[in-house]
Amino acid sequence: MLKSYIVIAFRNIRRNLSYAFLNVFGLTLGIAACLIIFLIVRNELGYDAYNSKANRTYRVTLHALDFNSNVSLAIIPAMRIDFPELEATTQVFFMRDGVVKVGDNRYSEKNYAFGDEQINKVFDYQWLAGDPNTALRQPNSVVLTETIAQKYFDKSNAMGQLINLDNDLNLKVTGVIKDLPGNTSMPLNFLVSLQTISKRLEGAMHFWAIPGGSYAYIVVPPNYSIRQLQKKMPGFVKKNFGNDIAKAAVMPLQPLKDIHFDQRYINNITTPTSRDTYWALIGVALLIIITACINFINLATAQAIRRSKEVGVRKVLGATRQQLIRQFMGETTVLVLISVILGVLLSAAFLAEAGKWMSITIDAGQLLQPVVIGWIASITLLVILLAGLYPSFIQSAFQPVDSLKNKVSVSAKGLTLRKGLVIAQFSISQILIVGTLIVAHQMDFFQNQDLGFSKEAVVSIGLPDVAKREVFEQQLESYPGVKEVSFSSGAPSYNSSFTSFSSPELGLTKDDVTEVKYIDEKYTDMFQLKMLAGQKIWKKNPKDTLHSIVINETMMQKLGFQDPQKAINKHVTLNGDQQSIIVGVMKDFQSESKHKKRRACVLEYNADRLFMAGIRMQPAGMNKTIGYIGKQWSKLFPDNLFRYEFIDEHIAAMYKQEQKVYTAFQLFSYIAILIGCLGLYGLIAFAASQRTKEVGIRKVLGASVYSIVNLFTREFIFLIGIAFLVAAPLGYYIMHTWLQNFAYHISIGPGIFIVAIAASAIIAAITIAYQAIKAALINPVKSLRNE
Repeated sequence: MLKSYIVIAFRNIRRNLSYAFLNVFGLTLGIAACLIIFLIVRNELGYDAYNSKANRTYRVTLHALDFNSNVSLAIIPAMRIDFPELEATTQVFFMRDGVVKVGDNRYSEKNYAFGDEQINKVFDYQWLAGDPNTALRQPNSVVLTETIAQKYFDKSNAMGQLINLDNDLNLKVTGVIKDLPGNTSMPLNFLVSLQTISKRLEGAMHFWAIPGGSYAYIVVPPNYSIRQLQKKMPGFVKKNFGNDIAKAAVMPLQPLKDIHFDQRYINNITTPTSRDTYWALIGVALLIIITACINFINLATAQAIRRSKEVGVRKVLGATRQQLIRQFMGETTVLVLISVILGVLLSAAFLAEAGKWMSITIDAGQLLQPVVIGWIASITLLVILLAGLYPSFIQSAFQPVDSLKNKVSVSAKGLTLRKGLVIAQFSISQILIVGTLIVAHQMDFFQNQDLGFSKEAVVSIGLPDVAKREVFEQQLESYPGVKEVSFSSGAPSYNSSFTSFSSPELGLTKDDVTEVKYIDEKYTDMFQLKMLAGQKIWKKNPKDTLHSIVINETMMQKLGFQDPQKAINKHVTLNGDQQSIIVGVMKDFQSESKHKKRRACVLEYNADRLFMAGIRMQPAGMNKTIGYIGKQWSKLFPDNLFRYEFIDEHIAAMYKQEQKVYTAFQLFSYIAILIGCLGLYGLIAFAASQRTKEVGIRKVLGASVYSIVNLFTREFIFLIGIAFLVAAPLGYYIMHTWLQNFAYHISIGPGIFIVAIAASAIIAAITIAYQAIKAALINPVKSLRNE
């Protein structure tokens, strides 16, 4: 019997190739899209899960005036004494970039760290060479990842080889590890022994000495109460660092698996993103598979009428309804299995490309993992049930007499369900269109709107030696392609220096936190910062004991002023003891991502801290200008590699996670809409098959092509309107919730919804047009002929 069902299924597919193609193509796209989304979300939600002790690993953080992921280097040594029961503790000093010299070759590398010998007990590194217990014990030791080892030494054995780091440290390779997975909160290309720089760090072993990039991790024993350990932390801080610090700061223990998703913290290595974002992608996958199943149901229902005589003959010959249901479910199963196989192959072919779009590491090998195979089996069963049950019951319910007399039609319940499916399909399309438009507007808002400074055609370049700053400046200003030059501790969108501030004069005795930017006298004009009152920063006389500062609006308000002019000449204490006078107030600018509210900021002149050059170039010939800058820079700093970054690229990097999600959302929304178009095509085919004779009669009575096309489209336009009433509030709620993840975001206006319904109507009209015009142009003789 089973063999008979399969044979019949393939015969029907062969006889109705267009019907089978639409079904299989829609389901294939849906399954491939869902599979790719599943792997993307699995990758993103699985951050740091590759570590076998991930559930017992915590990052020791600081919460004083901010949630700070960086802590003092003094924390881990003290915890090892006070909490000997901890399974492992490690201190990591992360560096974002450096220059490596191997023989005569130099390489610009990103993401390396200084780590102590216990780092291997916290993180799971797969060692290819070297002893994990001793590789980082001695000073001047380095452990390379496999890719870096091959890059430096090709096929030679890297063990025992020497490399130079930043023209300063001569390091010996003591180990090689496999490349880390892409979903790690601490991406590393190589590890240097922390002992290598221990003497340089001796002066930074008090609580408030917090170097950028200093992270602390602990692993607790199995069944250990992390709540009890957290309760002991205030006493730990008080004992080791004093009562005053214990009152001002707490040390939260952050689960390792939460690091990638906790957006409260500053100074993270990778940009955190909300878990809700990835659940939204799962929602898109669900909408895609529902849309594909709706298509299947609609097309199968349309096909049912054509097969009514077959059903009648089978019933006359004794077939029961259960047998017919099994037969039609068998045909559905064959089509779904074909779609699943093609969907898996399609996803395998595009996984690498999807990984590039999303900047993540996924490959076809993951499709063979048990979890993924189980998911594929589950989605296959779900699709078979969703797509097959209703058409099977409809087809098996035809009465033999009506079937053989060609009087079969779909019942009122069937029509109601069909219209409901159309509304659901249009609602899904409109929600996805609304979502795509809002995410696109928010991404544009991130990178281009309301920054508070000018970023166009500006590059940022680091200076290895500030003593050569004036010579470099003269060389740049003499070149016609350079428009403006300014030196600072960082452009407006770079934030690396924070300190405390208070003002006893104004009644603010409790310390608050502010960002500090050290700038020259050209900075304000070059970046077009808007002054609200007072003067800009000027060159400071080294003999001055009172520091002149410019503050932003946020700091002005924290000091209790609403009128910028009233803040001028007031005194502020920075960093505990630096007496400063406010000489100007500037408008707020965006120094961090828009996930967070703008913070207090101070501009100050300090010639010793101006180690970054900001260069605005003429728009024409920028590549030539960069070449000139690089040539002059290399002459001044021959032992260093020339590196630069466009400020707009730096700003874009702040929203890398959102850009990844937007890319995925955009891509899969298009796929869902395409699948919906296939369904619309099927619905028009259904309508045309139902009204063939009606169209013929109207043609005989003189109806025009336009009136017949209007006959088919009128109902769908009405259903689009109903779908909009469903989609608009749902789309608004979903996207409004998503926007709450950001301190600054766009407002959702009516224009987005107008575009959504207009786009739906246009897409529907284009999809409907072909089949409707085809029905209108058919010879009425053929329409009225009764076979």
